[in-house]
Amino acid sequence: MSNLVKLVEKNHTITRAKELPEFRTGDTVNVGVRIKEGEKTRTQYFQGTCIAMKAPGSYQGHFRVRKISDGVGVERVFPFHSPVVESVEILVKGKSRRAKHLYLRDRVGKASRIAVDYTRE
Repeated sequence: MSNLVKLVEKNHTITRAKELPEFRTGDTVNVGVRIKEGEKTRTQYFQGTCIAMKAPGSYQGHFRVRKISDGVGVERVFPFHSPVVESVEILVKGKSRRAKHLYLRDRVGKASRIAVDYTRE
């Protein structure tokens, strides 16, 4: 059974997912998402804080990005191996001591900020 799973992962993984930069929870990222509108496709950017990651190296892995838009919290889940995710750009590297930042859902304004980690390059 595990050989079948490895075979599927090997044949169906997208090599572009391995080209994504190394980022962690707490980082502010700008994710380029391919949007299809009728016949045309365009890139729409979703900028926010990465609050959770699941299995970064595996085929089932994903990351969750949260932003505040017009006073309403918006979260999106992006699979690492999705063809819709075109790019991930790290804007600010956050100082983080947690694996998941789900507590940010309850915070508003300045309380939802994460300190900048100047030691990471």
